[in-house]
Amino acid sequence: MKNGCVNTLNVNLSKMLRGCKDVCSETQPHSIKIEGDITLGGLFPVHSRGPAGVPCGEIKKEKGIHRMEAMMYALDQINSDPDLLPNITLGARILDTCSRDTYALEQSLTFVQALIQKDNSDVRCSNGEPPIIPKPERVVGVIGASASSVSIMVANVLRLFAIPQISYASTAPELSDNNRYDFFSRVVPPDSFQAQAMVDIVKAMGWNYVSTLASEGNYGESGVDAFVQISREAGGLCIAQSIKIPREPRPGEFEKIIKRLMETSNARGVIIFANEDDIKRVLEAAKKANLTGHFLFVGSDSWGAKNSPILNLEDVAEGAVTILPKRASIDGFDQYFTTRSLENNRRNIWFAEFWEDDFKCKLTRPGIRGNSGLRKCTGEERISRDSAYEQEGKVQFVIDAVYAMAHALHSMHNDLCLGSMGVCDKMDPVDGRMLLSYIRAINFNGSAGTGVMFNENGDAPGRYDIFQYQLSNTTNPGYKVIGQWTNHLRLNAEDMQWSGGDKLVPDSVCSFPCESGERKRMVKGVPCCWHCELCDGYQYLLDEFNCDMCPFDMRPTPNRTGCRPTPIIKLEWSSPWAIIPVFLAVMGILATSGVIITFIRFNDTPIVRASGRELSYVLLTGIFLIYLITFLMIAEPSTVVCAFRRLFLGLGMCISYSAMLTKTNRIYRIFEQGKKSVTPPKFISPTSQLIITFIFISVQLLGVFIWFGVIPPHTTVDFDELRPPNPEYARGILKCDMSDLSLIGCLSYSMVLMVTCTVYAIKSRGVPETFNEAKPIGFTMYTTCIIWLAFVPIFFGTSQSTEKMFIQTTTLTVSMSLSATVSLGMLYIPKVYVIIFHPEQNVQKRKRSFKAVVQAATVSTHLSQKSSDKQNGETKVEPDRSQ
Repeated sequence: MKNGCVNTLNVNLSKMLRGCKDVCSETQPHSIKIEGDITLGGLFPVHSRGPAGVPCGEIKKEKGIHRMEAMMYALDQINSDPDLLPNITLGARILDTCSRDTYALEQSLTFVQALIQKDNSDVRCSNGEPPIIPKPERVVGVIGASASSVSIMVANVLRLFAIPQISYASTAPELSDNNRYDFFSRVVPPDSFQAQAMVDIVKAMGWNYVSTLASEGNYGESGVDAFVQISREAGGLCIAQSIKIPREPRPGEFEKIIKRLMETSNARGVIIFANEDDIKRVLEAAKKANLTGHFLFVGSDSWGAKNSPILNLEDVAEGAVTILPKRASIDGFDQYFTTRSLENNRRNIWFAEFWEDDFKCKLTRPGIRGNSGLRKCTGEERISRDSAYEQEGKVQFVIDAVYAMAHALHSMHNDLCLGSMGVCDKMDPVDGRMLLSYIRAINFNGSAGTGVMFNENGDAPGRYDIFQYQLSNTTNPGYKVIGQWTNHLRLNAEDMQWSGGDKLVPDSVCSFPCESGERKRMVKGVPCCWHCELCDGYQYLLDEFNCDMCPFDMRPTPNRTGCRPTPIIKLEWSSPWAIIPVFLAVMGILATSGVIITFIRFNDTPIVRASGRELSYVLLTGIFLIYLITFLMIAEPSTVVCAFRRLFLGLGMCISYSAMLTKTNRIYRIFEQGKKSVTPPKFISPTSQLIITFIFISVQLLGVFIWFGVIPPHTTVDFDELRPPNPEYARGILKCDMSDLSLIGCLSYSMVLMVTCTVYAIKSRGVPETFNEAKPIGFTMYTTCIIWLAFVPIFFGTSQSTEKMFIQTTTLTVSMSLSATVSLGMLYIPKVYVIIFHPEQNVQKRKRSFKAVVQAATVSTHLSQKSSDKQNGETKVEPDRSQ
C-alpha cells in the first residue's frame, strides 16, 4: 500500500511539473544545480538590468560569467582536496540576480523553501495514508551577492532563516551593522575602509576642497556618506558639493552635474562612488564641456582598474586615482577558464550565451532562427586564443568566499563529527547559527596568499592597491600601481603624473595658503575657505588668524612673522643736513678767531679802545660760543653732550646780546642824560658795564643749573618722530631729552635780551655814527630779528616731517650762525678792515669832555631836523644853543 501511495504521488507531481513547465516556463527562474552532500547557494549578476518591464538584459561576461565560473572552479578544487572536507562533496544552487535587487530577492526564496513549514495535513494517498514528499534541497550558506543593494535585500531574508552569507564584492558600510545583518560576512573590506583610504589619499595630495559624486543606491550613497563622515572627523577637508546621480537619469542630467561641479571650480578633486555606466557618462559630459584635464577624479573600487568606463575617454580620465581591494590573478583559474568549451561546460546553463557574446557568433538552436548578420559558431573557438581575455578582478574574492565557507564547515565537522566520514547526524541539518560562529573564526591563506579572516562585524581587513591612469610619457598607457593601503597609506608620489605628464600635484583647494605676513579671515560655515588679509602698518602675524602690534621700539620683519628692533639713527657728520651748518660754523669760528687775534694784537690802538675793549671781548666770546654750539648739536648725543647743549645753546646768544644790550643802554643813557644835564650818568665805566653784562648772563646760567637739578641731562631714543606708514622707513632717533618747547625756553631769555636791545637801538637811532657803534648795533639787531622771525615758522612748520630732527637741527644751527655772522660782520669786520688796511686812520684824536660830546651830538641832531624841514618846504631859523 505504501509503495502504491508513493507511486501515485510521484505520478501526480510529474503531471504538476509538466503543467507548470508549459504554463510558467517564462517566469520560473533558471539556475545551476551541482549535486553534493552539502549545498551552497550562489548569487551572481549573470545578466545586466533589463529595460522597463523586463527583469534581465544582456549577459555580463566578466562580472557575471567569470565570477560564477570562479565559484564552480573553487568547488572543483575543494571537492578534489583530500584534506579539506574529506568524503564530503560540496554542491551548489547558483542563481542569476540580473543586477536588480528586487529580482534577486525573488530568486533567493529558492534558498529558504526547504525551511518553510508546509501544512500537508489535507493531502492523502488513495489508501488514506499521508503522502511521502521529498524534502527540497537545503542550502546551508550563500556565496554572494555582488552589488551591495542586492546583498542588503537578500541578507534581510536569509537572517530570518539563519543562513550565513559571504559576499565577494559588496562593500557598503551599512552591511557592517552586526545588529541588522548578523549573518552577513564578506571577504572584501567595507567602503568605510575604502573611504578612509580615499581620505588619506586626498590629504596626501594636499587637497582640502573636493566634491563627491554618488550613484543613487546603497553602494554610492553609503560610500560617500562614509567618506564625508571620516573627512569630518579627521578635519582639514571640506566638501564643496555632494551630488547624487539618479538611478534613472534624464537626458542632459550629466551635463547639469558638470555645470554644478563648475560652480565650485576650485574643487577640482572629485570623489566618485558610482557604477561603470555613470562613471563613463560623467567623463563624456566633462569632455563635451571641454573640461578635459580640469577634474581630478578619485574613484572607488567600482572604477578600480577597469578599462570599460574610460574607453575612448582616456584623455579625460588621465591622472585619475582609483582604489581596488588588493588582489592577484589566479593562474589556476585562467587555466581552468580558458579550457572551457561548449562540450565540457554543460553544467553552466548560460555558457552558450556567453560563447555567442564572446566570439561574436550565433549558435544554431532548435526553433530559433539565426541572425544573418552574425557568423555561425563552430564550437572550435577557444577563449583567449580567439577572443580577448583578462581575469575579472573579483575572481580571487569569489574563490576565497567559497573556501571560507568550506573551512568553516571543515572545522565544524571536526568538532561535531569527531572524525567520522561524511556528514554525521549532528550536521544534518547544519545549524546556521553555529556555522556562522565557525565562519567568523576562520583564518587561512587565500588563493592569492593573503590572509582571509573576519572581524566581529564580518568584515575582511582593509587591503587596497592604489592605481593611477597614466597616458603621457609612458610606452604602455594604462593603470599603474602607485601605492598601497593597509590600515595606513603608502603612496609613491614620485610615480604619479598628471595631465600632460606633469609631475606636480595639481591643487584642489578652496583658498590657497596665505602669503607670509597675511592672516586668514575664515569664510563662515566653510572651514577650508578663507580670505587673506595683510597685517599692515606695524602689525605682525601673531598666529594663523590674528595680527598684533609690534612693541613701540620694534617694527615687523619683512615677512611680518615677527618683530625686529627699529634701527637707531642720529645726525651724521657726513649728512647734507650737517655739512652746511658745520661749514658756516667753521668759517665763523675762523673769522671770530681772526677778529679776536687782531684785537689782541692791536689792543691799545684807538679803534680797539674806542670800541670798548672789555665788552667787545665778551661779545666776541659769545659769538664764538654761538658758532661752537653747531658742533654740539650735531655730535652723537650722550649725557655729557646733552649737558653741554643745555649750557651753551642759550649761553652764547645770552653773552652776545647781554653785551650789546649793555652797550646800547649806555649810549642811550648818555645822550638822554646830556639833554638834561652835563653830568654823566652812572654806571658807564668799563667795570660797571662788565658787571651789568655778567648780571644778565648769570640769569641764564641760573636757569640752566635749575634745569639740571630738576631734570638731569640724559639721552633718549624717540621712536615716534620717524614712524611713517611704511615700517621699513621707521627709525628711532637718538637725541637729547630736550623737547621743542624746552629748546625754545632755553633760547627765550636770549630772545628777550635781543628784543630789548633792538628797542634801545631804535631809541638811539639819532646818535651820530661816530658815537660808540649805536647805528651798527641797530642794524645788527634789525637783521637778527628778521632771521629769528624766519626761524620760528620753519622750525615749527616741519614738526610733521619725517626728517623733522634733521631740518630743525639745521635750521637752528644755521639761524644761530647767521645771527652771529651778522653781529660779527657789522660790528667788527669794518674795524678789522681799518686796522689792517688803513692803519693811518687808526690814530689818536683830540679828547673832548662829556659836555663837548653832548653839545656836538645836539648840534648834529638840530642839523638833521633842519635838513628835514627844508625838504618839507619850510625854513625856520633858530638860535644856536650849543655854545
